[in-house]
Amino acid sequence: VQLVESGGGLVQAGGSLRLSCAASGTIFSINAMGWYRQAPGKERELVATITAGGSTNYAESVKGRFTISRAGAENTVHLQMNSLKPEDTAVYHCNANLLAVDFWGQGIQVTVSS
Repeated sequence: VQLVESGGGLVQAGGSLRLSCAASGTIFSINAMGWYRQAPGKERELVATITAGGSTNYAESVKGRFTISRAGAENTVHLQMNSLKPEDTAVYHCNANLLAVDFWGQGIQVTVSS
């Protein structure tokens, strides 16, 4: 499974960004997809996930601000990020879980200026 992320960049606090992740390869057995992030000096943390059935899970810090969705025969996942805060600054990684194996995208930078 290959994951290609897009949509990151620099935005002012209070602004919005939309991340996208397109999966290719052996994707018919993807169970869940999601986004994780890693800020400098911190461990990678879950942001949001969505299962094949559409169930979602969010980190407490992003609830009400971020929305995860799947489209395109479920091989593309989007993360709509609103009301961004400087503490959302991180490298965001797309994740896909396939038959209990995790696949990762290379990561995309999101920077929120105060």
